[in-house]
Amino acid sequence: MTSDVAVTYVGIDVSKARLDIAVEPSGEQWSVANDQAGIGCLIGRLKGQAVGRIVVEATGGQERLVVAELYQAGLPVALVNPKRVRHFARALGRLAKTDRIDAAVLASFGRLTEPLLVRLPSEQEEALATLVTRRREVVDMRIAEENRLRLAKPAARPRLEKHIRWLEEEEAELRREIEALLRDTPELEDKHTLLCSVPGVGLILSATLLSRLPELGQLSRRKVASLVGVAPFNRDSGPRHRSRHVAGGRQAVRTVLYMATISALRCNPLLIAFKRRLMAQGKSAKVAIVACMRKFLTILNAMVRDKRPWSDSFSLREA
Repeated sequence: MTSDVAVTYVGIDVSKARLDIAVEPSGEQWSVANDQAGIGCLIGRLKGQAVGRIVVEATGGQERLVVAELYQAGLPVALVNPKRVRHFARALGRLAKTDRIDAAVLASFGRLTEPLLVRLPSEQEEALATLVTRRREVVDMRIAEENRLRLAKPAARPRLEKHIRWLEEEEAELRREIEALLRDTPELEDKHTLLCSVPGVGLILSATLLSRLPELGQLSRRKVASLVGVAPFNRDSGPRHRSRHVAGGRQAVRTVLYMATISALRCNPLLIAFKRRLMAQGKSAKVAIVACMRKFLTILNAMVRDKRPWSDSFSLREA
């Protein structure tokens, strides 16, 4: 007869020079340096334990090294929003705040909520994300310059027009680089071909999903919708039933998904029929579009999961 192995949950509070570690349920705490040597000692100490979650807060970049090293070591690490953890601490009545207390709170948070595990992007996905982000920046600059051009004095117009032409060329060059990267990376190319088989999916939505949502195809439809921020949350109390609202999520993905959904509602028969049905039920146009965004995302998630290209026989229920 074998005894059950105790599962431990680890919280790591990150600062520039130090990592404070707390373990539940043992209550053990210690610190290591926030460098390769210190993280190596941490990994060696945790490797022999049955770890359920290692929880780290997103702290603006100081956490990147420890998260990457834990992930590469095959340990179950989760990167969480500091605001969620602070609300959790207040709910527990832990109002004091020190590095050791924060580490213990993170360990408790991991044990009670089991947050989603980190899935770090590959080198190619990271490169794709960089190109997609830069293209978005160039587009924003071009739009800003075009807005200035409308009101510009004659003396300023030639320089604005010259800059706009340069930005248009830069945007086109970034598109070509994105296409080349997708074409030269077999795993990304296969998924890109699947996604682009759907009416309404183009290069930018596909590249954004592949780089900013690497979990696509690995999560349930509810989890992927919540991760992007298109899942509505109830706000009911007793007999009162308030309207639902979406919140949180990955804004960069949601913004591109919105524009793609507007386009798909002109050419994708499944989404067109879905929106008409919602409108016939009395839903507002805004609510119907958000619902279509969610449905669009869950369809794409199911296609990547099943490695199945689009066909006109695809059913809403399959997503």
